[in-house]
Amino acid sequence: MYEAYFGLRGKPFQLNPDPSFFYGSRGHRRAMAYLEYGLHQNEGFIVITGEVGAGKTLLVRSLLEKLDSKKIVAANLVSTQIDADDILRLVAASFGIPSKHLSKSDLLLAIEAFLVSTTAAGKRALLIVDEAQNLTQKAVEELRMLSNFQLEDHALLQSFLVGQPEFRAIMQSPEMVQLRQRVIASYHLGPLDLQETQAYVEHRLACVGWKGNPSFDAEAMREIYNVSQGIPRRINALCDRIMLAAFLGEQRRVGVELVNQIVSEMREEQVTPTAATPSPAMPAAGASPAGVALDLQRLLADPEAARLLAGAGPAFDMTRFDERLSLLERTLSTTLNTLSQLLKAAPAQDEPRADGGAPAK
Repeated sequence: MYEAYFGLRGKPFQLNPDPSFFYGSRGHRRAMAYLEYGLHQNEGFIVITGEVGAGKTLLVRSLLEKLDSKKIVAANLVSTQIDADDILRLVAASFGIPSKHLSKSDLLLAIEAFLVSTTAAGKRALLIVDEAQNLTQKAVEELRMLSNFQLEDHALLQSFLVGQPEFRAIMQSPEMVQLRQRVIASYHLGPLDLQETQAYVEHRLACVGWKGNPSFDAEAMREIYNVSQGIPRRINALCDRIMLAAFLGEQRRVGVELVNQIVSEMREEQVTPTAATPSPAMPAAGASPAGVALDLQRLLADPEAARLLAGAGPAFDMTRFDERLSLLERTLSTTLNTLSQLLKAAPAQDEPRADGGAPAK
């Protein structure tokens, strides 16, 4: 929507991972270096972890684009919320190996035959497992067993395991000792710092032809970093809303005031109201709306609600909150008064006439 207004060729802050927007921060360059090192080793496991939205999937897709398909046959496994019995079929499907109606033993033979033929053709097989934290221990063990396939002294399959921080805890469990012995390198991808956050924003804008329109104040960039904590996906979501707001307001400069406005709006959108408890009796007509107003003390007594309100921080727009609360109270009071009048009028309309005639209309 705002791309034409700012003279951009496309949307700079899309949430879908796009390798053409890859930004090589210090952490991302190092993670990529570990993956490339693993490729040269041609054996074992490489483990990459990172927070949600840190750019792990984009890292994987960027690696896949760089691979030489004439030398490496790669399979990218992303649907990992499955049972251990199905992980082998998913691996086979990722490599294009027919597996329908095959027993487990026959399936293993089919995978081994594929790996042998790939190696005989002068190529290497690489399995990349994204969202590895969803794997059960038995599923991880099945993947480890695949690493046992060898031709003479050469491993037939190499695997990269990519997941969220909890996968590190899974790796440290006693049951994973054999897998840990097969890991040749691991790296945790952290968030961007302030300078990298600014460079990241400018990089994504430059990818779609940005020429400084709109401009971003230094304080605005600092606030973007403070709110996003340097997580790329959060930066994308926030900056996309900022660009839209700048377009709607016909602004060519992004200041800290605009950033705070968008942050406040996004936080309000994330607060889910709790279900109201039905009142045992209808308030009388003309009753004060205090009986149906929000009980703030009861609301704050709810730990979850208190946490959400505390998380809103100093940027929370209390004036807007009070205005909306007052509007809600007035609306409820008017609705209840109208409903009460209708209920009173209903018996009078349906009451039979004294002369036995039809009810008055």
